Parts: sequence; C-alpha cells; structure tokens
Amino acid sequence: METEVANISEELIIENEFNSLINDYLNSNHRRKVEVITKAFALANEAHRGARRRSGEPYILHPLAVAQIVCKEIGLGSTSICAALLHDVVEDTDYTVEDIRSLFGDKIAQIVDGLTKISSGMFGENVSSQAENFRKLLLTMSDDIRVILVKIADRLHNMRTLGSMLPAKRYKIAGETMYIYAPLAHRLGLFAIKTELEELSFKYENPDAYDEIICELAETNAVRTKLYEHFASPVVKKLNQMNITYEIHAREKSIYSIWNKMQAKGVSFEDIYDIFAVRIVFEVPPGVDEKKQCWDIYSAITDIYKLRPDRIRDWVSRPKSNGYQALHLTVMGPDGQWIEIQIRSRRMDDIAEKGFAAHWKYKEGKIEEDTELDKWLKTIKEILENPNPNAIDFLDTIKLNLFALEIFVFTPKGEIKTLPQGATALDFAYELHSNIGDKCIGAKVNHKLVPLSHKLNSGDQVEILTSRTQQPRPEWLQYITTAKSRTRLENSLRKIRRESIKKGEEEFFALFDQTGAELTPSILNRILDYYNINKKDDLFYAIANNDVELPDKPEKLLKLKKQQSENVILRYVKQAFNNSGKKSEKIINKHVSQKETYLLKEEGFHKNFTIAPCCSPIPGDNVLGYLTEDNEVIVHKVTCPEVLKLKASYGNRILSTEWGNYSQYSFLSTLIINGIDKVGMLREISTEISTDLVNIKSLTMESNDGVFEGRISLYVHNVDDIQKICTKIMKIDGVKSVNRVSE
Repeated sequence: METEVANISEELIIENEFNSLINDYLNSNHRRKVEVITKAFALANEAHRGARRRSGEPYILHPLAVAQIVCKEIGLGSTSICAALLHDVVEDTDYTVEDIRSLFGDKIAQIVDGLTKISSGMFGENVSSQAENFRKLLLTMSDDIRVILVKIADRLHNMRTLGSMLPAKRYKIAGETMYIYAPLAHRLGLFAIKTELEELSFKYENPDAYDEIICELAETNAVRTKLYEHFASPVVKKLNQMNITYEIHAREKSIYSIWNKMQAKGVSFEDIYDIFAVRIVFEVPPGVDEKKQCWDIYSAITDIYKLRPDRIRDWVSRPKSNGYQALHLTVMGPDGQWIEIQIRSRRMDDIAEKGFAAHWKYKEGKIEEDTELDKWLKTIKEILENPNPNAIDFLDTIKLNLFALEIFVFTPKGEIKTLPQGATALDFAYELHSNIGDKCIGAKVNHKLVPLSHKLNSGDQVEILTSRTQQPRPEWLQYITTAKSRTRLENSLRKIRRESIKKGEEEFFALFDQTGAELTPSILNRILDYYNINKKDDLFYAIANNDVELPDKPEKLLKLKKQQSENVILRYVKQAFNNSGKKSEKIINKHVSQKETYLLKEEGFHKNFTIAPCCSPIPGDNVLGYLTEDNEVIVHKVTCPEVLKLKASYGNRILSTEWGNYSQYSFLSTLIINGIDKVGMLREISTEISTDLVNIKSLTMESNDGVFEGRISLYVHNVDDIQKICTKIMKIDGVKSVNRVSE
C-alpha cells in the first residue's frame, strides 16, 4: 500500500514539473510547439521508467530539470527542449539515434547524438578522457551550438544535485566544471550560469571557506546597505528629474569571486572593498538612441561623484566578443570608498543574463546572423583540424583562449582584429594568414619598428614586415600566446622538420652506402649512441642542421664506438627497470579503494603517501589525494592550482582523504609578516615563536621607509600550530598581518 502511495506521489511530482516546463515555454517568445515537447517527454518518461538517480528520486526528473534550464535560464526553443528531455535516452536505454531521428527528425537527433558522444566515456579509464571529451564537445559545438548549450544545462543541474555523490566523485565533477564548463559558459555569454557553476564548484571543494565568507557577508550586510543607500539617494533624485524609466540596485560579488580576490592579493575579507557594485538598468523609449541614454546616465552620475578615469570600461560602443554590452565606471562614494557602477539597457541586461542564446534564431539548422561568436567558432574549427597530439596540451591551448580578455587591433587599412590580451606582433601576423606569419621578420606598431615578441595593446595599428627568405623557428613558440597562432606555427615547424629529416637522411645514406654494408639495428644503435641521440629521425635532422658532423671517410661510420654518457646510461637503466617490472620501495599501496576515504596516517609516513611540493599541505589543511599509475598517493591542497588540472583531466584517480593524528612528524611551513617597523621587532617576534617549542628554519626581515616584511620558515605539526603562532604574532604592537604561504 505504501509503495502505491509513493508511486502516485512521484507521478504527481513528475506531472507538476512537466507542467512547469510547458508554462515556461508558453511564456517565451518561441513558436508554440507543445505537441512535440509532450511527445519527447512521453518517450523519455517511458524509457527511464524505474530508473533512479543516486539521490533516490526518479531519473526522469533530471532531464525535466535540464529542459527547464534550457527553456527558462538560457532561452532556447522547442528543438533544444526536446533534445534536453531526450539527452540520456540513447546512452542509458535501448533507444538508438535512428529511433530518435524517425520520431523527431534530423535536427533533434543530431543534437541528441552530439550529447551522447560527449557523455560516453566521460568516466572511462583513459587518463586523458576529460581532455578528449572536451575536444569532442568542441567538435560537435561547431556543427550546432545547441549541443554545448544543452550540455552546460545538464552540467548545471548535476552541480545543483552534487551533494548525493561520493566525495571523490564530487571533487572530480567540481574540478571538471571549474576547468571546462564555467569558462565555456562565460565565453558563450551565459554569465548567470557561469557564476553559479563557479559558486557550486567552490562550495563543494572548499566548504569551510565558503561558509566563512557567507557568515562574513551576513555580518557586514547592514554596513553595505547603509553605504548603498547613502550613495544611491542623490543618483535616484537626479535620474528621476531626467524622466528615465530605470531600476537601480546593489549587486554583491559572488562568493567565489571574493575568495579568488582574497587569494590573488593575499588579503583578508575585511580588505576587499568592492564587494558590491551598483547596477542601473534602463528602458529605451521609442526613438531614443540606446548609447546616448547610457552616456546621459554616465554624465548625470559624474556630475555628482568624482570619477576614477582609469576604471572606465566602454563595452557599449565595442561589445565583448561574447556579446556583453555595458558601460562600467568607478566613482568615489560619499563615504570615501570607490564604488563601481554598471549601466545597461534592458536589452543589454537580457544578453548579460542569457547570452546570445536569448537572441539566436535557427532556420534550417543555420544561424541567421554572423555574430562575433561565429568567428570564434571558426577559429576553434581551425585549431581542431590539426590539434596538438597530446590531449592535455590541447586542452591547455584551448583554455588559453577561453579565459583571455580581448584587445582590438587595427590593420594599416583600418580593419579591426580581435585578439586575446597579451597577444604579440607574431600572433597578429598568424591571425592574418599562415604565410604572413611564416615570413614575418618584424612589425611596425603605430609606425614604430618592434620585434616579433612585442605585446600589443588595444587600439594599436599594426603593419607586419615580411621577407621571402624568412622561415619560422622553434624559438618563436616563446612569442606565441593564441591557440590559433600556435597551431599554425607548429604546422609550419613540422613541415620544415620533415623536409630537414629527408635532406639529412639523403646525406647520411650517400655516405653510408659507400661502405657496402647493410644498416642493421646494431650498427644504427652504435651510431646513435656515439652522437648521444635517441632516434634516427633526430640524427637526420641534426645532420641537415650541421649539429653533428659525419666522418670524412665512409668506413669510419662502422667503427664508431659507444659513448657512455650520462644520458645513454640513464636510457639503458630506465629500460632495464621497466623490463624488470619492479616498483619503487617506498610505494606499498597495493589496493586503494576510491569509494572509501583514504586515511593519511602518521605511522609509516612517507610510505603510504607523498606531500605535493607545489602546495605543501600540512595536517589540518583541506586536501585530496591523487593516485598515480604506480599506486602512489600524492596529497594536494584542494585549492592548489595544479590540482585543478588533475581533477578535470584525471578525475578517476582522485581520492577523498582524511588526516590522522600527527604528534611526531613536523612539516615545513612559511609565514609572511607585515607591519610598522620599530626597535626590537625581530626580537619580539622570535621570542613569541620560541615559546611554542617549534623549530625555526629561517627568519628574515626587511625594513623600508618605516614598514617591514618578515619571512619565517618553521616546522609545525598541523594547522592548529600555525593558527596559535599567528594569533600570538598578531598581538605584537605594530604587526598588521600574518599570512601563511605555500613554498
């Protein structure tokens, strides 16, 4: 009886969620295609019947939630809603893509197929599966942008329900989200979703820091409210006099943004002064110019408050490449604090919240407008034609562009080119054409001669200088910052290398053939060892470049003796080690379960795990483990930048870890102390530390114009030791801050 009641209750929940989806759809500007959405829901509901999510709820609630995000939060129509409802059907049930095609047509089938390809293998054994999936994701994105938009919606709902997953899986998914999906959402203009993805990732990776900032925000809310009201009062009065229809409100930074700034600047919450920004969203009356209205509001505000000129951001005249438009300015508020103001029209605000997706119209599978994003997709497609063979490097290359800020550069004829911030003259040359990049010898920036490595700024006018005799060189890779340029340069270098190898091979055999002997593996290895080279292609390349000198007489080639250099010996030792199949003595982990929390015990320390040198965690830090191919556990801080790549690219090797009790072993930690200098400051600090019976490795202090910075390296047992020492040091008169830093 209870089971029947539960089933009726679940059916009611499912029906309510579906009705909510239909209501959202009917309230949008899309054509009314309720029948096809109902048909897609009916098929998905039947296909997933009996299946449940890890949380215990019926599985169909997941595709329903994804469809609601696609409709309400991204603003897409019936095709995308149907694809969202069906996105797991092919992967998890007996239905095929052909079944979907016959029931719903080519377009929905194509999107579902793209989503299935991305998802399949997402939790596979291949260590580089994440990067490969990212590449597949971009490939399908080039065919139909809706694939990636539905995938981002799918990831958003997974993040919203991540609490039911195992800790190790939570780390993997959160890391992958921060590394791949959040920057993609940002690049596509989905700012609200990008912020929520970052926020949820941060919440699960750093729960203590997340809760701490939540508490800090709650405690300081009254102060910020007073600041805002004091600032807004004269602005509201002025705008009302101008007869503008508008909304004005304070918008707080996201918790992740606040934490990020605290880490980047090494400051506490109290030292973050731009926690909120003021946003003004205005309506544009018929016949009124939108840009003029923006600048009128800007003028009204700067009549009241003093402007900070270096913080004006005009994305109204020149929108960002992801479609973002707004006018940002920073003024000195009445309470002596800098306050950022964002001025947007209602249309700009819609784009800022939903991105281009709110405005895209599809006709026969094609986007009608040639937007800036289309140009970006074409660039991605070029990179995909010849990707770096190493999937992880490929991921990093793409990621360079995902995070980059744009600059706008002019050609000599006045044409505008968009490049990432930090792009060089060589990047610009390859942006124009591969041949121009290959033959580039320099550039003129604003009519002044500059080298290839010169970094460009927004507004620069750039003329590329070329020479027929110029060839690309490997050292040029140091001057490259964009993925597109790197791909083009690497293609050219590979072509030149192939030609050099062929030339060197001809020169080698022209000499060797005179010996009349056959080139056996034994003779070839002896020649390679003599020149301390590993591969024959490398030998031929070195011959062509005159990096090695062949003997003057052919018969001497057969008499070359092995050179027992360090590299050669290491090569044979490594080979012998691999053949023996032995493992390092310190690794004794034979079986490590990823379903259980791994205990970092003091007993057998340095045998059952290794401390990562990049972030140097100590007992008490929030950490996770990475399981190497040799079954060794390496422990990183959750916040370590290096671990972000591990979570995204090797998620199946991530372990949930827990510290044991440490009383014997000590860990090296470093503190940075800042304050007002005075006589005896060094003695006071060393006295406070020595009373805690900790071993000081080094203590240095520099004073400059009345302020000092001290650096102390000391051995502690855990985070509690650090906190006790920091508390004592902060009590010293003149000390302003104490922060722990990673070595």
